[in-house]
Amino acid sequence: MKAGLLLGLFLAVTLEISAQSDTITYRPNKINQLKIVPLPAIGSNPANGWLFGLAPSATWYMGDPTTTKISNFVGNFLYTTKKQWIFSSRSNIFSNNNKLIFIGDWRYFVTSQFTYGLGSNSPNELELNPSQGNVLWGKQGMDFRLIRFYETILKRIGDSKFYLGLGYHLDIHSKIENYNEAPPDFNPIYSHDAYNSRLGFDLDRYTLSGISFNGVMENRDKAVSPYEKNFAWIQYKVNPTFLGSDQNSSLLMMDYRHYINLDEQRKRNLIALWGFGNFVVSGDVPYMSLPSITWDMFGRSGRGYAQGRFRGENMVYGEAEWRFPLQQNKETFGGTVFLNAASFSSKIDNEKLFAKINPGYGVGFRIMINKENRTTIAADYGFGQKGNSGFYLNINETF
Repeated sequence: MKAGLLLGLFLAVTLEISAQSDTITYRPNKINQLKIVPLPAIGSNPANGWLFGLAPSATWYMGDPTTTKISNFVGNFLYTTKKQWIFSSRSNIFSNNNKLIFIGDWRYFVTSQFTYGLGSNSPNELELNPSQGNVLWGKQGMDFRLIRFYETILKRIGDSKFYLGLGYHLDIHSKIENYNEAPPDFNPIYSHDAYNSRLGFDLDRYTLSGISFNGVMENRDKAVSPYEKNFAWIQYKVNPTFLGSDQNSSLLMMDYRHYINLDEQRKRNLIALWGFGNFVVSGDVPYMSLPSITWDMFGRSGRGYAQGRFRGENMVYGEAEWRFPLQQNKETFGGTVFLNAASFSSKIDNEKLFAKINPGYGVGFRIMINKENRTTIAADYGFGQKGNSGFYLNINETF
């Protein structure tokens, strides 16, 4: 895996540096300063096995770079040794003079993932849930397909840092099959099936479709890799049956990020803070649509744990990260030390938020491959509780 990762880093750096220019020229009605990083993706993790494919990213300006924030796109086109297909694109696009923001999250997964039951107390190893009789708790396998289409459009309020807008959000989970490694004569009920049956959802397919009302404060200097200021996003999502949802429901998401500069001469030396909450406000949502670790837009929360390790009706997450340069007079190499914590609730198990908190921590290495746009390759290793850990390779900073 190390050799493959190094090859990917080398190719990405070579291709990007060969295309760089230090001259900023504004061309009206054209995309400006387009930078594309065709990063080969070779890696491994417990959820996917070995992964092969491409993880391209791009940054550009939709208007005058002096008055327009940089736009970015991150994609994944991957196949794994567990016979999974992972296709996704995430984008954050600013129109000329930042009048509009377009936020996109599109995915198609033919994949599998372990799920562990609801709440923060779910164990690593497979066992029966003490509060639900013959229902499994702990590590349970699941095959499924996911179609996701999220698109939000926000309009700037005058010349302020504030935006209001609407979004449409669609999740279709299908071909869901559970499995476990227990003996054949052990025939309990899976956490997913118990939850969905109790609330009247199908076990093999369900849809969540709705509109969202959004308020954003965009005050970061560069969204892909901020050095200072802050960002806030509040979203209220309504999922009515007349738009295709299996049941009526609503969710509230709150996201706040703050960047504290530690050295005016080296602004890359900073403390980054992230607070995130996701809550089911009314009605019920199917199991795989519940708030879950690492299911945020860019999949960056919960370093130290696998995607989906914790899930519940309500989620609160916090993270602090120290980012610093590793060279005295250059910005190419950097490092980071981070600490995070998450808590989940479960109505079925009568578990309240903050009854248990699961921390994570780790270190990371950064390679800035474009100083002007701050395009960065981020490699992190995180540790969680009870033997959980993971390696993470991404484009741009975690948050």
